[in-house]
Amino acid sequence: MAVTGGAPTDAQEPGGPAPYGVAYEVTDGVAVIELCGPGSGNALDAHMRSALLMAARRLTTDTARGVRAALITARGSHFCVGQDLKEHARLLNTAPEAAFANLPNDYNPLLKELHGLPVPLVVAVEGACVGAGLGIALCADLRVAAEGARFATAFTGLGLASDSGVARGLARQLGPSRTAGLMLLGDRFSAQDAERWGLVHRVVADGSATAEGLAVARSLAGGPTAAHREIKALLRSAANAPLPAALEREAVIQRRLGATEDHREAVTAFLERRSPAFRGH
Repeated sequence: MAVTGGAPTDAQEPGGPAPYGVAYEVTDGVAVIELCGPGSGNALDAHMRSALLMAARRLTTDTARGVRAALITARGSHFCVGQDLKEHARLLNTAPEAAFANLPNDYNPLLKELHGLPVPLVVAVEGACVGAGLGIALCADLRVAAEGARFATAFTGLGLASDSGVARGLARQLGPSRTAGLMLLGDRFSAQDAERWGLVHRVVADGSATAEGLAVARSLAGGPTAAHREIKALLRSAANAPLPAALEREAVIQRRLGATEDHREAVTAFLERRSPAFRGH
């Protein structure tokens, strides 16, 4: 389907014709969300934000209906340049009290939805990924970036701090010192920088990030879905959990996963010297 900020329309293939907004398609257990505003660098105006939140909520629902992995990508030469500043400027002039209503109404629910996904999320980045666009990318479990991709927090250039979970996401993955430099100075960083710092899983040729991201998502969708869910839960709690509690939680989870069909299939496949056929339960 294509999500346009209102009711869903007919299904659209990722990369095929779609109205301005967000395209959503599920194939073979992989959900693909595609930002479709290339003329503006996929800037997040009210229409795009509404459509993206609708797609994220649909994705959450679909994880209980057979979706086993997801990909967020974008049409055009840029992933997302962040908030639409033309829209923001109009609000500052005409309704300043509403200029930041997009945070509790749109961005915060969207980020909570994406961070809470029980299945693996991949983000594929071409071109610019800044501001709220970076916040969306930081929701992913795995990020694939094109060689020419470039990232920035961008907030201090506007006299702002940060939103969209950027400060939290960068600090958790890069540490406080590097994050402070990126946020206070507003430095841009490349795909190669991001890969070296561990922020990007893989760097690929320009123009191929979506294809590579889809390949990664398909590989995940063919894997042990119950184990993926538990891994995501473990990673969410790992940073703050005391060692005894972490070890006990791992033991509980391993026993639970040991009763799944996927675990039995994997052990049998190993003994039979073949690849396992995971069914996601």
